[in-house]
Amino acid sequence: MDLIVENGLVFDGLGNPPRKLHVGIRGNTVTTLSEAPIPRAPHTRVIDATGHWVTPGFIDCHTHYDAEVELAPSLSESVRHGVTTVLMGSCSLSLALGTPEDLADMFCRVEAIPYETVRSLLEERKTWNTLGDYLTHLEQLPLGPHVASFLGHSALRAHTMGLHRSLEPGLRPREDELRAMESLVREGLELGYVGLSIMTLKWDKMGGSRDIRSRPLPSTYARWSEYRRLTRLLRERGRVFQGVPNISTKVNVVLFFLESVGLFRPSLKTTVISMMDTRANRGIHRLIGVLSQVANRLLGADFRWQALPEIFDLWADGIDLVVFEEFGAGAAALHLQDAASRAGLLRTPEYRSRFRREWTNRFLPRAFHRDFNESRILQCPDASVVGKSFAQVAKEQGRDAVDVFLDLISTHGDALRWYTVMANDRREELERICRHPDILMGFSDAGAHLRNMAHYNFPLRLLRLVREAEKRGEPFMSVERAVHRLTGELAGWFGLDAGVLAEGRRADLVVIQPDGLDAKLDKVAEAPMENFGGFVRLVNRNDAAVKAVLISGREAVNEAGVSPALGRERGFGGVLRVQA
Repeated sequence: MDLIVENGLVFDGLGNPPRKLHVGIRGNTVTTLSEAPIPRAPHTRVIDATGHWVTPGFIDCHTHYDAEVELAPSLSESVRHGVTTVLMGSCSLSLALGTPEDLADMFCRVEAIPYETVRSLLEERKTWNTLGDYLTHLEQLPLGPHVASFLGHSALRAHTMGLHRSLEPGLRPREDELRAMESLVREGLELGYVGLSIMTLKWDKMGGSRDIRSRPLPSTYARWSEYRRLTRLLRERGRVFQGVPNISTKVNVVLFFLESVGLFRPSLKTTVISMMDTRANRGIHRLIGVLSQVANRLLGADFRWQALPEIFDLWADGIDLVVFEEFGAGAAALHLQDAASRAGLLRTPEYRSRFRREWTNRFLPRAFHRDFNESRILQCPDASVVGKSFAQVAKEQGRDAVDVFLDLISTHGDALRWYTVMANDRREELERICRHPDILMGFSDAGAHLRNMAHYNFPLRLLRLVREAEKRGEPFMSVERAVHRLTGELAGWFGLDAGVLAEGRRADLVVIQPDGLDAKLDKVAEAPMENFGGFVRLVNRNDAAVKAVLISGREAVNEAGVSPALGRERGFGGVLRVQA
């Protein structure tokens, strides 16, 4: 054996009870699972897993690593927490097809990624022009985790119709353009792309400085008949339809249910974001959970919500936060790139009146709670407001909270940093979500919203949630079921060769210290991104929880930290293709 993991409690990723086993690895393959000690050779590396859990590598089914993988292919912020497979191409966005400027304009504002960095890297490094070329390009990178990808509908639509035509309200693609999109989807599925991702949420906007800035993404302009032309191909091959419904109104999620229905036809694997216990709509997670059960059990659908096993919280620099795209006044401020112009707009009485009217309107649909009591100012040049909510500052000053908020933003801009909680702040309801049969565990958005949130360690947080419930004597899920939700269940549904720890399978596994699953998992730190010009993002740091991460039999993470070879040498991750 090249490597042996000894004496660990081994979970297979299929939901079976764990067993104390020794794991023998030769090359990139698990060759032996044995209750008896495994003979060593002089060169054999041994990891002592006594008192540890050994699980398959975790899968993150919703990331936006498409840009970061080009500059820092280690993707170490996920790998260090045991993630060994990531899916890209989410939310209709992909770098597989398009010009550098078009792709940067589509990608960066939506996902809060540095625009100039992404556009420059694409202009300098983009050598691919076809779907096949893109996968070949990814295979040539020194990938950290394994990578699989969706076909992004916004990218396909802009590539086929031209970006400006794809953003014209009311303009329907010609028949030859629809056939071209069908051809691209057919080609992508043959190549092993996971499926197709679309976007129907209009508060995800175009960036850049052209006249198309602030228009919704190309995918949002499609009629459902256009999506249906493409989902027919997914249905034929059993591939996945990933979508973002309008999470403000929540009404069009019914169309996703209906598309998944399998009466008199094959069901369509459909997954959308997200099942959450939101502060803005308490109880909505219970309602949508019932609806998906009706669709799946009575109508033959194959529908899954994506879900996170943790509090969904947000950090903001000034007003730069995607939830402000939800209403017109917020989007108008974010439309302005120049800080002085934005500050000038925020100071005008007309704008403030509009902002206040929309912010306080209880009848307008919303996903963001818009409650200034539910905020905390973390940093500000005016030290007197730090540690307080905007509502508390307003009360102390005898002023309206909207005026206080807009004054602080217009005066300090990005130097004002604040925090709020969006969802999943009630433990019992979070446990209910995590055990719901119609969820897929994962919605980290890793690689996006870099200054706004950090969910890289969500698998560990599910394991902690389960372990803490067991310790209280109130179990809601077994540990083996939790591991299954993070590994084999995802791999099986998406059709990926991953997520199972068994003889003959690829050696992707994690060695976890259960006692390290503690409060440190909730802590968020800041760290510069590799090769992003010193840009600082939010990350998770809980090194005591993970003793080792193996990818293709190689140690990507050990007790010394992330391997210096990760992201620099090939032989760790590869491109995973769904078999046609």
